[in-house]
Amino acid sequence: MIVDIISGVLIVLGTALTLVASIGLMRLPDFFARGHAATKGATLGLALTLTGAALQMTDRGDIAKLSLAVLAQFLTAPVASHLLGRTAHRTGIALSEHTVLDELVEDEPPFSITKDAK
Repeated sequence: MIVDIISGVLIVLGTALTLVASIGLMRLPDFFARGHAATKGATLGLALTLTGAALQMTDRGDIAKLSLAVLAQFLTAPVASHLLGRTAHRTGIALSEHTVLDELVEDEPPFSITKDAK
């Protein structure tokens, strides 16, 4: 009974977090903020939802598969988002006018793609 309640709460929280992240994708002002919302929401929302589902499983193989899905999400989504953000900054994607501090402005030269690049 307690496990069912905990499982339900985790699934509802994970779904709510994913919904808030989806709304953030539509409402946030620039690429960098939207990337943050997509990564944070997808990673934490999926982790909460799959943890809630794993609590309902009795087969260890199913629990292992859900755990591997959460682990893969935690390892790949933040790295991919970081690389996309760095690439977007280097290619000159505009920051929002609400951005207070750009710590990468002095760190990297502008990146451009030319016909000569091989």
